[in-house]
Amino acid sequence: MKFMQSWIEKMWRISDTKGAHRVLALVAFSESIFFPIPPDVLLMPMCLGNREKSFRYALTCLIFSLLGGVVGYFVGYYFMQVIGEPIVRFYGFQDQVQQIAMWYEKYNAWAVAVAGLTPIPYKVCTLTAGMFKIDFTTFIIASTLARGFRFFCIATLLYFFGEKVRDFIERRFNIVVTALMVLVVLGFVAIKFFK
Repeated sequence: MKFMQSWIEKMWRISDTKGAHRVLALVAFSESIFFPIPPDVLLMPMCLGNREKSFRYALTCLIFSLLGGVVGYFVGYYFMQVIGEPIVRFYGFQDQVQQIAMWYEKYNAWAVAVAGLTPIPYKVCTLTAGMFKIDFTTFIIASTLARGFRFFCIATLLYFFGEKVRDFIERRFNIVVTALMVLVVLGFVAIKFFK
């Protein structure tokens, strides 16, 4: 836990530097494959420090997260045993892989949209999507929706409310987003049930 805290503190310090935008792109890309810290940790202080660029930063996160997601997908597709499984074991994500496997059986690639908004790391989604040979186009669309919603939600809140919502985002964002996704899934279930 101290390791993660020190990385988070480093991200906050980096957000004030000249090269922060490039670092944000690198973090968003690498987090989709192997990096432990989500880009949100750098996105938040950058948006707070320069609110008029919040949406530009969110777009950077989205684009590079998707590019990293494509790499993660193909790592899972072609090299899961050699590269993907060691990443999963290193972080102890075996339970999350099992959870996503069940979601893929039920929802196919749309499970990425659900998982992309939950605390399940996106790298697990990308690697397992490739491993389970999920339809690539649907994977990209679902990833775009999930990651776009996440990053632009943070950017929008910080653009309009600044420091007032910082504590909320840091502590409760995943809970609120998960609750919203549960409502969306229940909506789909209700539509299917009442057809």
